[in-house]
Amino acid sequence: MELATKKLNAVSLILRASQSIQDVISKDAARYELNPKEFAVLELLYHQDDQPIQMIGKKVLISSSSITYVVDKLEQKKIVVRKACPEDRRVTYAGLTSLGKTLMNQIFPQHEKKLEQIFEQLLDEDIDNMIELLKQIGCRAKQV
Repeated sequence: MELATKKLNAVSLILRASQSIQDVISKDAARYELNPKEFAVLELLYHQDDQPIQMIGKKVLISSSSITYVVDKLEQKKIVVRKACPEDRRVTYAGLTSLGKTLMNQIFPQHEKKLEQIFEQLLDEDIDNMIELLKQIGCRAKQV
């Protein structure tokens, strides 16, 4: 196979694999009446505690124009709360409520099992190599 064709094939496979994983996450989140963006925010807050709202979008790849809407929806569901930053009034944090923590304690172990199923045929070494290669591709793509 020609090198250019291999690279196009690699891009296609990366995108298809990503879409397949996103589909699993979407179905999993929908079981709890959440969309994938809401689930991504909850997962971040579950693992890293309170976060500045401006930083959440960057960490979970949600545009700054959408993050406010996502946090609003989670607040309406009473699973996230906004908190003022005591040192800087311009900064607002988002954090899980006790209901949000209870929900994530229920959801996350099942979600983790889904992810394990996706990667179960790979050795730890394969996953480490894949992570390193994808980082290299991502960094290079940002430079192009």
